[in-house]
Amino acid sequence: MSWLRIRELVRKEFIQLFRDRKNRPILVIAPFIMILIFGYVVSTDVRDIQVALLDQSHTRESRELRDALEGSPIFRITHYPGNSRDLEELLLQRKVDLVIKVGPDFSERIRKGETAAIQILADGSMSNIAAVRIAYTQLVMDRLNQKFMKELYPRMVDYGQIDSRIRTWYNPNLESQYFFVPGIVAVLIMILTLLLTSMAIIKEKEAGTMEQLIVTPLKPAEFIAGKTIPYVIIAFAQMMVVTVFAIYWFRIPLMGSIPLLFFAVCLFLLSLLGIGLFISTVSSTRQQAMMTTFFFIIPFFMLSGFVFPIVNMPGAVQYLTYIVPLRYMLVIIRGIFLKGVGMEILWPQFLGLALLGLVVFTGALKRFRKRLD
Repeated sequence: MSWLRIRELVRKEFIQLFRDRKNRPILVIAPFIMILIFGYVVSTDVRDIQVALLDQSHTRESRELRDALEGSPIFRITHYPGNSRDLEELLLQRKVDLVIKVGPDFSERIRKGETAAIQILADGSMSNIAAVRIAYTQLVMDRLNQKFMKELYPRMVDYGQIDSRIRTWYNPNLESQYFFVPGIVAVLIMILTLLLTSMAIIKEKEAGTMEQLIVTPLKPAEFIAGKTIPYVIIAFAQMMVVTVFAIYWFRIPLMGSIPLLFFAVCLFLLSLLGIGLFISTVSSTRQQAMMTTFFFIIPFFMLSGFVFPIVNMPGAVQYLTYIVPLRYMLVIIRGIFLKGVGMEILWPQFLGLALLGLVVFTGALKRFRKRLD
């Protein structure tokens, strides 16, 4: 193997890559756009719950219910409808997230020591967020209920209690940025590497230079190395830029080993480069290669656990996720970023990533060698 021939092919690849002005936004601007979108826009945090309150009681107790909601930083009462029909319209038009109806006998029942029911309607079109909103509402109601109980029964009653002291590790404030931003590093590497690698050989075919490369002294291994090394360098450069941006802009802690993170990216790239080379060998045009690439990207994204937990998927689909390299990389990168764990904990993910990468890359090499010969 001649490193001189590989070096010149790498240099040619970089010149062609940056000569095309269409590639520059993809290489430079796209990483920042993606991390900003996932850091600020994509969020599972529930911060602003808009409420419509129908108060038919107009008493001190109903006003305390309103004050309890307004005193929370999460709730915001935006509408005071006049009747029940308006409540339904507000939900249908998606002007509010919750509607609360307080009946006319609300205070009377509380003062008698009876159970006073209020109606709470939630927009369940997004089930996960609706469940969180209902849980927050229930917390406010529980605190208010305890206050009313103390007013009705002011006598001190001593009895055993459970004192639960909850502490959240690795993400104390339960911010979704801690979940999404480290993962976007792996997703970004996957998308750009697959797109660029799948186009590597197609460009030579469309330009008519593939035949010229075949008749050169380049060996198949040298050709593969010269075509993949530029994208490995670009992937590492983008990983470093995005990682620094995540640490210093979003304040995501990097608790683990940086060399271990680089080693994980190397194994991850082995699978991605193999898939990209396979796409190059089975595609004839850039359009076909791009469509085939997205055929891989979308299932990888959905089955990796980036957004949807794998444990919630059907059993057969959970077994299918074992052939998704992004699944292993997300566990590794979140473990290194947030938990600071090392190889003693993450070795199953490293092993799975290495085996998958070797199988995929070896298969792509064999297929390419047949096409080159």
